[in-house]
Parts: sequence; structure tokens; C-alpha cells
Amino acid sequence: MLDGIRVIEHATYMAAPGAGSILSDWGADVIKIEPPGGDPIRNFFSTIGTDIADNPVFDFDNRGKKSIVLDTRTPEGVKILRQLAGDADVFLTNVRPGGLERAGLDYATLMAANPKLVYCTLTGYGLEGPDANRPGFDVASFWSRAGVGALTVPKGQDPFALRTAFGDHTTSMAAAAGICAALVKAARTGEGQLVEASLLRAALFALGSDFAIQLFFNRIGSTKSRHEQIQPLMNFFKTSDGAWICIVSRQGDVDWPPICRAAGLDHLIEDERFMKAKGRRANSAELVTLLDEAFGAFTKAELSERLDAEALAWAPVQTLAEVAKDPQVMAAGGITQVPSASGDGSSFASPASPIRFPGADDGPKGPSPRMGEHSRSVLESLGYAGSDIDQLLEAGVVA
Repeated sequence: MLDGIRVIEHATYMAAPGAGSILSDWGADVIKIEPPGGDPIRNFFSTIGTDIADNPVFDFDNRGKKSIVLDTRTPEGVKILRQLAGDADVFLTNVRPGGLERAGLDYATLMAANPKLVYCTLTGYGLEGPDANRPGFDVASFWSRAGVGALTVPKGQDPFALRTAFGDHTTSMAAAAGICAALVKAARTGEGQLVEASLLRAALFALGSDFAIQLFFNRIGSTKSRHEQIQPLMNFFKTSDGAWICIVSRQGDVDWPPICRAAGLDHLIEDERFMKAKGRRANSAELVTLLDEAFGAFTKAELSERLDAEALAWAPVQTLAEVAKDPQVMAAGGITQVPSASGDGSSFASPASPIRFPGADDGPKGPSPRMGEHSRSVLESLGYAGSDIDQLLEAGVVA
């Protein structure tokens, strides 16, 4: 889909590189600009002594890209980066706005040289306001500042961290979508566009239904324990063989009789305490206890059949080990094969990008690059002579 689109990715860590990874999977030519020493995520596993060519965390966000190491603290490094942006379709960065402006890599400067450029900035808090230059990470900007963490924690319990790069990759998807929308505009009008993505704003949209309630009513219900649910049928239940299932009950009373039948509690269908939503809410703790006992009498396999027979919406609560073997995950295209950086022709399983394009090549276009693997070839594409490249390498401007 993005064949012929060139992306200059001046970014480290996960959120912006994750967006670049999506664009690369979809066919874009992504050139990753790394600082001297490389993207810090290259060292994700170094503290535990891994000594293999492949780094699944780095590879996930950087497969199929080219790498050039540039010291943008030097005038020569900035010049090269401006040259790359001058002929690009997309400039993607997570460098803080103040640093970009000081280096002359801000939106206004690059757009003046390349009016069709789609310039995507991915920050913690956006480009305006008192915190525009504040450092942003997903556990801070997405999880904590946006209210996701506070709302997720059950009432009375201590805050806890989200899992690795969850907020980053939610924002990656938003940034990739924004870039594609701006590319449509550029193709139609010849005019570029500033695309402003932030961890904060992506979190507010991800939490949008609850945030909409807060904004409208000026209050929001807390996250409650299983026995305190407003809709006790929409809950988690444990089977006799130790598995957990999630049941999703639709609005109103339509799912009450089928849930009773699945649980073997047919005698409760006409019970006045539970047959209406108001009564179930008032008697939530008692009802959940009854359902715990009933569902707990069945194995996961038995309960699966009973819930399916009633056409109820439900899902197993799976570990990632179970997810990795789930046939539906494979059928949905959720796992792809990434070529190994070892160069031996092997590949390994990795999460696929979030959208499938049936009939199109929408998977990884190659392994993640070695640090500076393409520095020379990228400079040659800009017209640099071999001797000039040697001088830049010797001076440490390029590596």
C-alpha cells in the first residue's frame, strides 16, 4: 500500500519506531536515524546477558528498516538529516520540540524546504501548553497522567504499572493512521501536513467512553471487585479446572435466561431478585456467589460448549503462552514471521501489525537493521562521494 513512500524516522524507544514499523510492514521505505551508540532499545536484554543477533523487542519495532547513525549534535549531522527530509514523504520523530527547533529540524523549517512533507511529531503531551517539552513515557504520560491507571485499579488498591510499551504501541497505531491520512491529503493537493500525536491524547481516546461519561456527568464510577459489579453478569468466573472465563452480557435482560441455562440455574430465571437489571444490581454479591458455584462445577471445555450453545459472548482469560498457540490468533493473522538479523535465512514469530490487507503483502519486509548498517548506502543515495563518506565516518558524524 505504501510502496514508494519514503519515511525518515528520527526517533528512539518504542512509540514512534512502532509507527515506523507499521508503515514499513505496509511497504514504506523507512530510514531510521540513530544517535551515536544506537537506539537504547537495542540494549533491552543486555542486562540479562543475552548474546544473540535477534532482539525480539527491538526487532518488533524496527523490522524492515534501514539504519544510519548520525550525530545530530554536529552541523554536518544536521545537514545530512535535512537533506534526507528534503526528499522524503514523511518525517517521523519523538525528539522533544525544543530540541528540534534548536537544531533547525522543526516543522516550519523542514516544510519550507519540502512543502509536501508529512511531518509527524510524537510526544508525551503534545506541542502546546506548559508540559510540551516535558519528557514522556507511556507509564507516565499514557497510563498515569491520562487517568487510565487510576481508573483501572480496583477501588482501595495501590496503583500498578502497565505492561511493556502498551501505551506506546496504542499511540503507534494512532500515529500511523494520522500519517496515512496526511499522505492522502499530500497526494491529492501536493501540500504537506503537521501530524501531532501524543501519548496523552491517544490514552484519552482509548479511555474515551469513560472519559465521555466523566465530561458529561462530572463523575465516573470506580472499578469494582467481581462481587460489586453494577452489571454482575458481565464478569469473570473460574471453572473447576482452574481456568477463568469472561462473560459479556448485553444491555437489558436479554442474556439473563441464557446465562441461567448455561450455568444450570434454570430455576433462577423467574426469580424476582435477579430477573431484572435493577434487582441484579441490588443483589450483585449474592448473584455472583451463586454463579461462582454454578460455573465452578464445570470444566473449561464443558462450560465452553454450554455458553456457545446459548450463543453468549464470552472468551477465555488466556496467558500469552496460550495466546501464542491459539488457532484463532493465527487465523486472524495476529502472528507473523520476521527474518532473523543473523542472516542465516531463518525467521522467528513476532506480533503482526494491527491491520490486515487481504491479498496484499502486509508483513515484514526484512530483519531489523544492524546499527549503522545502511549509513554508507544512504549517504551514497544523497550523492556523497566515497571519500566524503570516509571523512564523515572518521570524524564520527556518521557511524
